Amino acid sequence: MAVDLEEMKISQYIDRAVASMPKAEGTEYRASKLTPPLGPRFNGAPPTPPGQTGFKIDGNIVSWANWKFHLGFDARVGPVISLASIYDAEKRTYRQVLYRSFISELFVPYQDPTEEWYHVTFFDCGEFGFGISAVPLEPLNDCPANAVFVDGYYAGQDGNPVKVSDVMCIFERHSGDVMWRHTEAELRDQEIREVRPEVSLVVRMVATVGNYDYILDWEFKPSGSIKFGVGLTGVLEVKAVPYKHTDQIKEEVYGTLVADNTIGVHHDHFLTYHLDLDIDGDANSLVKTNLVTKRVTDKSIPRKSYWTVEHETAKTEADARIKLGLKPAELVVVNPNKRTKPGNKVGYRLIPGSAAGPLLAADDYPQIRAAFTNHNVWVTPYNKSEKWAGGRYVDQSRGDDTLAVWSNRGIENKDIVLWYTMGFHHVPCQEDFPMMPTLSGGFELRPTNFFEYSPVLKTKPPQHLSWPNCTA
Repeated sequence: MAVDLEEMKISQYIDRAVASMPKAEGTEYRASKLTPPLGPRFNGAPPTPPGQTGFKIDGNIVSWANWKFHLGFDARVGPVISLASIYDAEKRTYRQVLYRSFISELFVPYQDPTEEWYHVTFFDCGEFGFGISAVPLEPLNDCPANAVFVDGYYAGQDGNPVKVSDVMCIFERHSGDVMWRHTEAELRDQEIREVRPEVSLVVRMVATVGNYDYILDWEFKPSGSIKFGVGLTGVLEVKAVPYKHTDQIKEEVYGTLVADNTIGVHHDHFLTYHLDLDIDGDANSLVKTNLVTKRVTDKSIPRKSYWTVEHETAKTEADARIKLGLKPAELVVVNPNKRTKPGNKVGYRLIPGSAAGPLLAADDYPQIRAAFTNHNVWVTPYNKSEKWAGGRYVDQSRGDDTLAVWSNRGIENKDIVLWYTMGFHHVPCQEDFPMMPTLSGGFELRPTNFFEYSPVLKTKPPQHLSWPNCTA
């Protein structure tokens, strides 16, 4: 429709098709109009009253809002989140999302090839153990006031149990972020504004491996998303040099002069996550949704181009070896046997963080051992013995038993495991020395046509309360 604003007349009207009126079912979001089934409810109003928690722990089972999962502890990898399911209010049942997840390996190669440093290429999970390296968490500093602390146990080298007190904490995060909001700006005769605050549940552990402290987070959201976060802090790894100013340096020092006679050596951190997804069941596939540019062929249309999607299902492990950042694409793990009412396959998509890959030569011995970092994404068929990206015995590995050398098996419509590698290239700076402010990264698993409607559309706004010594 074209309108002549000077004449206040419609000058042109084109109706090229007749379409049915869309249904309003499942679209109501106003709190005053909501009808059951409602969205997830929180046990405590933000902020949770002192001495209370918004979640329940029964043995190793954690229940919160619309989530339920098992929390374990392992000497090699630390936290293990398994049997994660989310409640579907429309179907009135819990639906499977994540069978088991943990950090399979962390590769930290330093970039000084001199005789004193060339061997400094660590595999923190396989050589040291995240669980063995885990430290007790400090209330109010490592975790907020509403956190509940959990002890961890593992078998020591003499076979006796070792207890790590307060090794993990669980807490509701009231971040001040917005879960969703909308104002009906066009309806000027009435004020319609709906806002829901973001509330999530976090499981946290800290592993101190040598000089570095790693803050590991698993964050569950009522929307169905799971966010995986890691924070890097601790003491910078340095070496002594005779220089006090950069103008004095006439050789390659493989790092940054961060203080007098002190070089912070260049290095990487590559964390490989083992994500055994069971999206509404264990028969899943990986779909690469490629975003491609198309040319407009209709000469009567002024536009020259647009982008659309082309779906490609990975049939073998080779099809699912992906380096992120090379071309725009969405990666979705779907259950090809389950569909929504409109016919979409139910799934969860990977929303990666910043893409980073190894810069070492492929024939360099540390990179041969860490070839599982050659791609950001791998997919393998489930095998209970294939848990370790760097091999079962990492300190003895020559790179012949890693994720990178597993066979080219079929992965379509099977019980599959997604492996995701998150990387950091660290060029040290003066602000990192001696104590490095936390550098954070992460990624997200987000429902994609998993629900018929948004699971948080019918979430009622919390009743905000004031507690003694607290002001809004």
